[in-house]
Amino acid sequence: MDYQSIFAEAIAALHAEKRYRVFADLERIAGRYPYALWRQDGDTREIVVWCSNDYLGMGQHDAVVTAMTDAARRMGVGAGGTRNISGTNHPLVDLEAELADLHGKEAALVFTSGFVSNEAAISTIAKMLPDCVILSDELNHASMIEGVRRSGAQKFIFRHNDLDHLEDILKAQSMVRPKLIAFESVYSMDGDVAPIEQIADLADKYGAMTYLDEVHAVGMYGPRGGGIAERDQVMDRIDVIEGTLAKAFGTLGGYVTASQVIIDTIRSYAPGFIFTTALPPAIASAATRSIQHLKASNSEREAQQRAVARTKASLTAAGLPVMPSETHIVPVLVGNADQCKQASDLLLQDHGIYIQPINYPTVPRGSERLRITPTPFHNDELIDGLVLALTEVWDRVGLPFAGASDGDTPLPGTAAAGGNARVAVFPPAGG
Repeated sequence: MDYQSIFAEAIAALHAEKRYRVFADLERIAGRYPYALWRQDGDTREIVVWCSNDYLGMGQHDAVVTAMTDAARRMGVGAGGTRNISGTNHPLVDLEAELADLHGKEAALVFTSGFVSNEAAISTIAKMLPDCVILSDELNHASMIEGVRRSGAQKFIFRHNDLDHLEDILKAQSMVRPKLIAFESVYSMDGDVAPIEQIADLADKYGAMTYLDEVHAVGMYGPRGGGIAERDQVMDRIDVIEGTLAKAFGTLGGYVTASQVIIDTIRSYAPGFIFTTALPPAIASAATRSIQHLKASNSEREAQQRAVARTKASLTAAGLPVMPSETHIVPVLVGNADQCKQASDLLLQDHGIYIQPINYPTVPRGSERLRITPTPFHNDELIDGLVLALTEVWDRVGLPFAGASDGDTPLPGTAAAGGNARVAVFPPAGG
């Protein structure tokens, strides 16, 4: 058996489909976010990052960096092992208390990543409920899909944000059968929002538990950064809220918050928690400081919302095909994998702008896009530069501007096009 040729053929297939992924060699510049150094072929250039999930720039906030470095000097850089072996480092105790308070829950549990927290929590909860059935939004993240798979429970996929379809599935189940509705608040590729209150209404009506992924919303929405559920004043109606420390909070890790007994069950039964090295104390300290800051400060959220609004308005005014989004996600439709990569390469090489192409399977074929995420640090000058660069690249690649083809074809993601642009892919590779 020629094992190497099998792997080589798999990589060649990605090249042939124009969706082989190349990771730029970047070095962020502390204190100058969103600028970074790009290294290629022995050369180093300064560029501007327009697609980071460090949505508020907290990864370089002075207080957060200080919290991390101080903790590392006091306690070292490692956790020493799993929490079952090495105990829980005290900064993790503080972090979990801060997270429980953020979401108004009794307890929280921190994992090494958002992927692990979703996979471990969903699979464990469903396994513990006899004959549980999981109702999962069709656009849920790969980590949620993996949690559903690993649970072994029966699953039904409801159409994205479709309350009627969700209710039809719930109606068909026995009222006494355990049910878990799993969904996200902000869907990261299109930037749309779930109808959380109405889903909670259906959960109450049919006796279901609710599991909400807030990874693209925590820190960003609500008066204290608790997410869309806090903004909409429905946190108390959600049984389990999951989030990340690696996006708006600027550090690393994932978590779940819920009642004490649910958290204790996950802690005691989830292999993804039991057998994984704990988050190091320095990272836990930095995350706690970031959460504390964003609980008290709205300035970062307000500045980001201004930057997002101006970016959307400027790109739209330039005729670029901005896909509808009610959040901080600004997707610009390309619709072809090869051209999406070309556009991304030209932006970086000729304009010093880094925006990673989003191709299949993260999004469906035909809806390839550039996903732009403005931050509080993308000022008017940078926004104007982005618009000029994108306009020039659109011309060079031969991409259509909004309404340039027939004027009647709706962009994917619009109501006229049948709703959300992304489809169910098992598993999708979204980030």
